[in-house]
Parts: sequence; C-alpha cells; structure tokens
Amino acid sequence: MSEQPVFFFDCDNCLYATRTLRERYFLDYGLSLRGLIKHHQIDAVEYDKQVDGTLPLEDVLKPDPELRDMIHGLKIRKWVFTNAYLPHAERCLKIMGLSDEFEGITYANYKDPDFDCKPELASFKRAMKEAGISDPSLCYLVDDSGANIDAAKALGWTTVHVADDPATSNHGDYQIDDIHSLHKVLPDLWK
Repeated sequence: MSEQPVFFFDCDNCLYATRTLRERYFLDYGLSLRGLIKHHQIDAVEYDKQVDGTLPLEDVLKPDPELRDMIHGLKIRKWVFTNAYLPHAERCLKIMGLSDEFEGITYANYKDPDFDCKPELASFKRAMKEAGISDPSLCYLVDDSGANIDAAKALGWTTVHVADDPATSNHGDYQIDDIHSLHKVLPDLWK
C-alpha cells in the first residue's frame, strides 16, 4: 500500500493567533520554554501546568466553524505538529471544536529534559515517524514560524507560511495572512 500524504498543522499562533512576550527565547531556541530551561532551570512539566495549564484559553479561543469546515474538507490526512506540550494542544483543539479533525498530535515532550522541537531536524523526523510517513514529498506544513517553514522546506515538505505580511515573507512555498486562506493556495487538496 502506498503512503498517503499528510498535512501537518501548527497549533499556537497558527490555528489561532496570539503574540508572545517571550520573543527572544523563541527566536533563539525555537520555543520560549527551551530558553527558560537553559537559562533558568525551569521544570518544563511544572511550567506547563502552572502557566499554559492555567491560561484562560476559554476567554480568547472560541469554536471556529469556518476553520472547522475548511479543515474537514481537506482530502488528505491531517496531523497537529506543535512545540506545545500535549495537554495544552489538546485543550486548544477541544475549545476550538477541532479535536476530531486530526489523526494525531506530535508535540514537544516536556518530560524529556532534552526534548526536541521545531525547527530541529529531529522534531520533523519524529513527526513523520509518528504520522507513519517516510516520503517528505508527501508532507505539507502550515506554520507561523519562518524558521519552522524553512526547516520543513529544506526537508522537501510543501510549506505554507502564515505571515504577518505575506507580501514580504520569503519563507515557504506559499504565504498567507490567515489560516482560513489555506485552501486558496493549495486548492487541489480540497477537491
């Protein structure tokens, strides 16, 4: 049986939009938490429980029927690929009414002190393995991080950058300003 394509969706700042105050560590390490661990010996699991786990997401995230319909109409396998810890990703998907739209979630395993995360090559290889796909040409990624998009594109994935200004973005194969426009740049995947 031949492999089926997989579309990987970033979660934070992509399936929904927020801006982080921890920009420096994010830029330096690909994930703000990685900088906190490296420089401040933060326990990642405890951090997730005390910070991400207590964020009032219900106040800022709502079900998005338009997004759900767009994702539901995608005719290939769908997978979440996030640098968040699993409880946070599951919580976001549940609040947005998207939990049942994805086959699985590849997440940063905060229990492992040396966890990998995007844009590290090991993270992309792990996502492919967890999704059961070995051919990078059958992988798609939508993400708001230029570094993540660049890493995926270098591996041979088809990439869509959700950029603040798509006209000035030089990341990826396609650039959009909102996840709701995804079907417009790859319409064949929705037919």
